[in-house]
Amino acid sequence: MDTQPRLCHFPALDPHGFHTVAYTEWGAADAAQTIICVHGLTRNSHDFDALAAELSRTCRVACPDVVGRGASDWLEHKNDYGFALYQSDAAALIARLTAPPPSSGGFLSSLLERSAKEDRVRENPLPQVDWVGTSMGGLIGMMLAARTGSPIRRLVLNDVGPLVPWRALHRLHREHGNENPHFADLEEAEQYLRETCVNFGPLTDEQWRDVTRHSVVLQSAGGFRLGWDPAIIGAIPAQGLEGVTLSMNFLSGIDMWPIWDKVRCPVLVLRGGDSDLLTPDTVERMQKSGPQVQVVEFPGVGHAPWLMSEEQIAVVRDFLLAPA
Repeated sequence: MDTQPRLCHFPALDPHGFHTVAYTEWGAADAAQTIICVHGLTRNSHDFDALAAELSRTCRVACPDVVGRGASDWLEHKNDYGFALYQSDAAALIARLTAPPPSSGGFLSSLLERSAKEDRVRENPLPQVDWVGTSMGGLIGMMLAARTGSPIRRLVLNDVGPLVPWRALHRLHREHGNENPHFADLEEAEQYLRETCVNFGPLTDEQWRDVTRHSVVLQSAGGFRLGWDPAIIGAIPAQGLEGVTLSMNFLSGIDMWPIWDKVRCPVLVLRGGDSDLLTPDTVERMQKSGPQVQVVEFPGVGHAPWLMSEEQIAVVRDFLLAPA
């Protein structure tokens, strides 16, 4: 079995042209189960390397860099960043992953493959994928799962829910702002990430080195910068909420309960015990409305759990691989 990830790209359409979306793919391309893992606001696909390596034993796993992050393009028109575009890119990725392979034979072979495909369509008319989303990635997954005819079979929401409190949004703006600090070396970058990502939970020194290596890019003039476009911060909540039906509750935060109530697939909700973004009150309401929900809390962790420890990986794996 191929346990090494494959770096893939595809062109996606935005309001002003095309941009390239990059993703890492793990496991066999013909695996029966496909899982998509999507990172948080300023993170990248490599946050899921440990989880994807485990899941790829039996599944095909794709971990995209949302546009403006990682190896994906930065947009020239910054106002295009937002959930409308993120959903469109995700739909393009789902179509790419669930498309049938091209015919490898002649006319007769094509007919036989077409007949087999029609049998599969009758048995399961819509190709399905599972979705693991951390923070922003969870919101994208929730929006997609609420759509009519959604292909999402099971949904994992990592420390995010239908209500995003203002205080948590303010903290994200305060921590990231529009900065893109320069680091003289990887050690300096690692120290910065240890401080800004401390709420995500403890990591080993080796894990921090891996996180750092995948979070920065080398500059032509020397040194390193963070591997995301500072303009993505300005897309929250103004342009970031374009194209989805949300409401602003000025007493609490961004209200997505109408979207949550349209989700029909089973959902696993993961919460950092010290999280300020997914509150206990929100989790309690999620259990009383919307889809079937399973909740697991990780004590001593804030927003949002890394999903790199054996304990956290096991919780996600057991939910996704459980019998229907």
